Amino acid sequence: MTSNPTSADSALSGRPEGWHQIDWRHVEWTVRGIQIRIAKAARERKWRQVKALQRFLTRSFCGRALAVKRVTENKGRRTPGVDRELWGTPKAKWRAIGRLKRRGYKALPLRRVRIPKANGKERLLGIPTMRDRAMQALYLLALQPVAETTADPNSYGFRPQRSTADAITQCHQMLCKRGCPEWILEADIQGCFDHIDHQWLVDHVPMDKKVLRSWLKAGVVDMGRVWKTDEGTPQGGIISPTLANMALDGLEALLAEHFGAKGSKRRRKTKVGLVRYADDFIVTGISKELLEQEVKPLIEVFLATRGLKLSPEKTCVTHVNHGFDFLGWTVRKFGTKVLIKPSRKNTKAFLDKCRGIIKASNGVAQEYLIWQLNPVIRGWVNYHKHQVASDAFASVDAALWKSLWKWARRRHNNRRRRWIARRYWHTVGNRQWTFAVPTAGVEAGEKAVSLTYASDTRIKRHIKVKAEANPFDPAWEVYFEELSRKRMEDSLRHRRRINTLYARQKGKCLQCMNLITHETGWHVHHLIPRVQGGPDTLENLVLLHPNCHRQVHHLATSVTLLVPLGA
Repeated sequence: MTSNPTSADSALSGRPEGWHQIDWRHVEWTVRGIQIRIAKAARERKWRQVKALQRFLTRSFCGRALAVKRVTENKGRRTPGVDRELWGTPKAKWRAIGRLKRRGYKALPLRRVRIPKANGKERLLGIPTMRDRAMQALYLLALQPVAETTADPNSYGFRPQRSTADAITQCHQMLCKRGCPEWILEADIQGCFDHIDHQWLVDHVPMDKKVLRSWLKAGVVDMGRVWKTDEGTPQGGIISPTLANMALDGLEALLAEHFGAKGSKRRRKTKVGLVRYADDFIVTGISKELLEQEVKPLIEVFLATRGLKLSPEKTCVTHVNHGFDFLGWTVRKFGTKVLIKPSRKNTKAFLDKCRGIIKASNGVAQEYLIWQLNPVIRGWVNYHKHQVASDAFASVDAALWKSLWKWARRRHNNRRRRWIARRYWHTVGNRQWTFAVPTAGVEAGEKAVSLTYASDTRIKRHIKVKAEANPFDPAWEVYFEELSRKRMEDSLRHRRRINTLYARQKGKCLQCMNLITHETGWHVHHLIPRVQGGPDTLENLVLLHPNCHRQVHHLATSVTLLVPLGA
């Protein structure tokens, strides 16, 4: 697999003169090489070298170009800040690279957006300007290797190749063995992003202090006024989760200091362990008294130095036999087995969302309703498919069937039930009652636009990332590539054509030869264009990064697949 440049592509070998002439393979490799050196210096505690390498990265062309690429390809690229500026054209992106300079930089206020929460409160998000977002992405490239090197091993929130599935799998491993702890401290930090002490961040986060202080003190525009920000991180910004993680890192080391390192005699006696996802975490212990009288005060002192405190309404000590909720799951021990199931609260929120979509779709076509429901159903199912969720999937299917039946009856209140059933439910594959629109005839039941059923998804155990793995350590590079490939293929299982192309290309974009992930996204490219008679078959298709796809068409390059399908 390779990419063959034409004469129009010759500019890629020299200094680029525009956005589409940038050699992204060179950019990615250059930035990663510097990040590896930063991580190595951080492991060796050579902080002066870390600072010098960070300065080099943030001033380099490659770092600035990659930062602009990230903020112009993520989901928020069409959401403007207070200046209403967007970078939607190659010309604007190219000019933006030259604007990412530290000298004279001052962050503009954030645009306040209010997101309603399940408890009736609101989550306050701040939308930075495009330039501020790009500056955050640029400095994050230099900060993330340090954050990953110094992070707690069992911290799984907002980190590369880590997710809620890893956190809940670690939780199961801590509680499923014989002689495991039976008491759990469920902890939640009150307004974590909104109350982190600014001075603590400036003193302890290893990055440019002037730039960091500019973000923290930028202020927000809300209700037509500019409000000062005296505490908290700029929630909604690209770098905010990493800053919050670095503020909470050290908690696991603190517990190890007081209760012994992993495997020590005191640790085996107290059975203290930690699993954290962002600001939600649990701590295990041998008794309720240990957690309430020793562990909890220790955590409160740790948080107080950072301007934080535990939420009284969400922090409690629970026995594992009674069960507890964590990250949308209910963890409970039945006899000698620990079962993790979708929580009632999470399931109810999902069904409420689906019912809201159904009620709001009284006058729409059945096909459109299916297109609206399927991504919601598939997302919820994929989140829970690694745990004991078969019963929950069956109950969800039954509840959705009832809602869809009511939807159909409201549309045809003068028709008989059998007529309604024949109109909206058909036999597709082995399932007789499928809410579907057959496009090849009801009898054929082929190529139907059908509803996704939760119970059709197989339960498959999640492959947990190793706690000590560091994505910026070359020793772990092959491990993370293989892990990423397996997870992508698993997530694309329902999209057979994309999965086949992904496996054939070994998960890499054929233009820049970098990995294709959910974060980077992908486009399907025709080797022979359709306008030139190219077929829409697998032999004529490849996957490219969105930016690489645009570059191929702009520079008229040809992408060649050297490995034939099935080889």
